[in-house]
Amino acid sequence: MKGIKTVYICSECEYESPKWLGKCPRCASWNSFVEDVVQKETIAPSAQKRTSLIGSGNNKASRFGELSTPEYIRSSTGLDELDRVLGGGLVKGSVVLLSGEPGIGKSTLLLQICDRLGDSRSVLYVSGEESSGQLKLRAERLRVSGDNLYILTETNIENILAEAEKIKPDVIIADSVQTMYSDKINSAAGSITNVKEVAMAFISKAKNDGTSVILVGHINKEGSIAGPKVLEHMVDAVLTFEGDKKQIYRIIRANKNRYGSTNEIGVFEMTDTGLCEVSNPSEMLLADRPTDTSGNCAVCTMEGTRPIVAEIQALVTPTSFPAPRRTSNGIDYNRTYLILAVLEKRLGLRFSSNDVYLNVIGGLQINEPASDLGIALALISSLTDTVIPDSLIAIGELGLAGECRGVANVELRVKEAARLGFNKALIPAHNLKSTQKIDGIEVIPVKNVYDILRLLKKAATKEKKADEEQDI
Repeated sequence: MKGIKTVYICSECEYESPKWLGKCPRCASWNSFVEDVVQKETIAPSAQKRTSLIGSGNNKASRFGELSTPEYIRSSTGLDELDRVLGGGLVKGSVVLLSGEPGIGKSTLLLQICDRLGDSRSVLYVSGEESSGQLKLRAERLRVSGDNLYILTETNIENILAEAEKIKPDVIIADSVQTMYSDKINSAAGSITNVKEVAMAFISKAKNDGTSVILVGHINKEGSIAGPKVLEHMVDAVLTFEGDKKQIYRIIRANKNRYGSTNEIGVFEMTDTGLCEVSNPSEMLLADRPTDTSGNCAVCTMEGTRPIVAEIQALVTPTSFPAPRRTSNGIDYNRTYLILAVLEKRLGLRFSSNDVYLNVIGGLQINEPASDLGIALALISSLTDTVIPDSLIAIGELGLAGECRGVANVELRVKEAARLGFNKALIPAHNLKSTQKIDGIEVIPVKNVYDILRLLKKAATKEKKADEEQDI
């Protein structure tokens, strides 16, 4: 057809090429070109006006001091855990992109949000994947009444915006953006051009009318959001739904948020009646913690302003292979090698002749260095078969010289540990002053890895004496 051609577009930077290329000449990304159909026909002026991101083109500059923040800028979604990740609630006129693996619970979460938001606001739920009957069945299972909820099963963006103009909802939920298309683009739904055009139309609606929009994004086999990378730049917040479908716990994390912190997480539990909030993740992660077992240590990590106590388990066993195995789940692989090298060099412990397995219970990902001390304790405990007291928690970062360096928010971490029943806390000596006023827990300063070894030897001696007294 005249005016239509097939091109290859880079999903990272949208560079166009008439043929497929293995490496993008603009951004140097490998295997990023996707075949697409492009229509060269000129878009009507009215359509251009509708898809402009903000305003109608007649906006004028204003002094920063004259700008004001509306009182109704935020509203609660009804789920405290989701509000925490969003920075306090859903912002009026914002566009949120929610992504996650298939079957992780995205549609379930959004339908529950519709039920909570329906108490005070009108919601338009646009589904491009399910029929109205399927949505009704799932709503009955989740016990969603939906008094102010409107359901629209449509994939054409022009029809969706026309229906939204009639209903004038406060919130629009699009599930999912990859299933929708525009009449102006002569290519299949889900293509780079279509995803970008649909997203721009929703953003224009949000910014011009003050409607909050939540978009659902599919995940490709590489684990990134399907479509152009510019999609993540265009929206106001990018939320990732994480978790193993075989486990009951789910975590929502913000990769981008223009209205709040990106360090907060929300924890949910998947049940037969939908997702339930987990307001205290620390108790959940420590629920089935074993007692009197070597290679087990508690650490406290910070997720934004929330301290979370997690359990790290280490297993060190003699290897039968020329090259020992190193496996870590929930801990950075390179960080594991670094800690093993420090312990072997400074303490002379022979990890090079043993297989090492590290695991964080509950599927939690620990990325901050404050967990180094707990990882080192768990590794030494497993290698020497020394039991770490169940009432002890370790907080601190290790340097290559074996020194224990100070970390941030130690007071919050120690208070959380004391609340959960821990009575001893190993912390860097540099942070001792900030924890002197905390009651109910003994704070033990640590300067280097040699102090760790001495403490473990003392614990082993006390345990041996206790066993001898019982035998007598």
